[in-house]
Amino acid sequence: MSALNQTSFHPASFFLIGIPGMEELHIWISIPFSLMYMVTLFGNFTLLFVIVTERSLHEPMYLLLAMLAVCDLILSSSTVPKTLSIFWAHSKEISFDACLTQMLFTHISFIAESTILLAMAYDRYIAICDPLRYTTMLTHSVIAKIGLSALARSFCVMFPTLFLLWRLPYCGHNIMPHTYCEHMGIARLACADIAVNIWYGFATTLLSPGLDVVLIVVSYVLILRAVFRLPSKDARLRAIGTCSSHICVIFMFYVPAFFTFFTHRFGHNVPHNIHILLANLYILLPPMLNPIVYAVKTKLIWEKVVRMFSKKESSKFLGPAQYGMSAVNDTKFTPAVFLLTGIPGQEDVHLWVSVLFCFMYTISIVGNAVILFIIKIDPVLHEPMYIFLSMLAITDLGLLIATVPTILGLFLFNSREISLDACFAQMFFIHSLQFIESSVLLLMAFDRFIAICNPLRYASILTLPRIAKMGLVLVLRAVAVIFPLPFLLKRFRFFRANVLSHSYCLHQDVMKLVCSDITVNNIYGLFITVITVGLDSLLIFFSYVMILKTVLSIASHKEFLRALNTCVSHLCAVLLFYMPEFSLTVIHRFWKSSSPLLQIILGYIYLLVPPLMNPIVYTMKSKHLRARIIRVFVK
Repeated sequence: MSALNQTSFHPASFFLIGIPGMEELHIWISIPFSLMYMVTLFGNFTLLFVIVTERSLHEPMYLLLAMLAVCDLILSSSTVPKTLSIFWAHSKEISFDACLTQMLFTHISFIAESTILLAMAYDRYIAICDPLRYTTMLTHSVIAKIGLSALARSFCVMFPTLFLLWRLPYCGHNIMPHTYCEHMGIARLACADIAVNIWYGFATTLLSPGLDVVLIVVSYVLILRAVFRLPSKDARLRAIGTCSSHICVIFMFYVPAFFTFFTHRFGHNVPHNIHILLANLYILLPPMLNPIVYAVKTKLIWEKVVRMFSKKESSKFLGPAQYGMSAVNDTKFTPAVFLLTGIPGQEDVHLWVSVLFCFMYTISIVGNAVILFIIKIDPVLHEPMYIFLSMLAITDLGLLIATVPTILGLFLFNSREISLDACFAQMFFIHSLQFIESSVLLLMAFDRFIAICNPLRYASILTLPRIAKMGLVLVLRAVAVIFPLPFLLKRFRFFRANVLSHSYCLHQDVMKLVCSDITVNNIYGLFITVITVGLDSLLIFFSYVMILKTVLSIASHKEFLRALNTCVSHLCAVLLFYMPEFSLTVIHRFWKSSSPLLQIILGYIYLLVPPLMNPIVYTMKSKHLRARIIRVFVK
């Protein structure tokens, strides 16, 4: 009887239902959430590693930045994994003790981060208003005490909330419309007066983040007063520039946090799902953007990050003198290197484009690797359709690895040079893998054709040995048709202007730099495109004509839809692959006056979008595959 009473007083567990009213969008909302979380982990761990390993960064500002990174990691890791498990696996249950623990860590890290932002404002105040005493006032021991004080303060403020929540009866109320546990969210489930909790929460908000904001504002008023007294405009701009990163971080942290706080207490007309989205934003945005802002705005950190990830200096444009005096008067020669080009005319946004490309590259690698891992370890998935899907994933991974590191090297480090042999090797792998992917899509169309038009012979036609032979044939076909290309280019001499129009090497792009007749290359390039990609797309089209003919003969409307639904994923993959491919081919060969920017954008879409979307599309549309992924990663 006592156990029953205890259960009614304190529920064994709560159920977090995610974002109410948006349950059908959970899986799509999880995509940006997971992207932001991965960027948060990568960015903050990189920042910590750079600060810890570089002795020149063991200064007050960077030590405080390291503390900020630790708080960001704790804040995001306390909440996001549970949120993603709700969205992906419908894992809504969380025990009472685990919920209180999550709440404690979330609020402690939030208050500690607010305290560290105040300490960083004090650091800027001393650096600008009293620079001669900066090193004596902010010693390593003082910084350590500041960190310890931030932790002690946040713990002392939040620890009483455990007892305030523990004393409340919940009367079986355990459904929480949220993605994580927070103080007032838990308190509102109680069936008793929560006035003490409300006022304590209000007081802690005013006396911790609220007081911190006031002191930060005061510090910047004093900073601005000191800055305006500087005689030189350059000195004033330089002083303000040292604060720009901190100001950006302050706005990113406090604006969503206070907006969420006030809408919770006074915004009764704001829809509840907006409350939840805002609460997730202040958990996700600051931890993701803080390392990016400080890396971009702080030259010293940026240089250390670049030095860590790149062993060579940023490449410069090669002038004629670099190729030797013997070739000064010669306009035709075989270059030692080619120069890659990013987005012409948009060099200022290369860094921001690289952030997007990093997102896409990371998701593509993770998605395709997960597909391969699941198919390999689960014998139930050792069926023709999933084996073809694994071939597609391997091809996508190869295509990404052959191109994206070069693209990111150019955008992040201005590494434009690529040697002649490396360029030809990259060209060989890009075109081979593109033709292999086209062949795999044809095999997948054949798989759907047999499954729908001749289902009784499906298992006997598509045996594992036959599938292996098909895979070997498509690899040999691609290698055989692409292998002559490097040798056809090797025999040429090139113009001295050795600048390619893309950030990776393509056959048609390299041909533009040849200073002799390229008729043979043009004809051969068109020929292999027609007999590979062209023929594959034609056969895929015919297979779907036969499939539609069979499907339309099905009397039952339900069976008709079920048969077509098995082809949706493959149709999406076909459209994602062939549409930009054919667009690029037509533009390169028949519409030479088109905008170079259009060609470059189509090239990036062609390279990055199919490997990104294929695993997502197949996981969303294949219930069996999705169930296996959930079973492996979620207990």
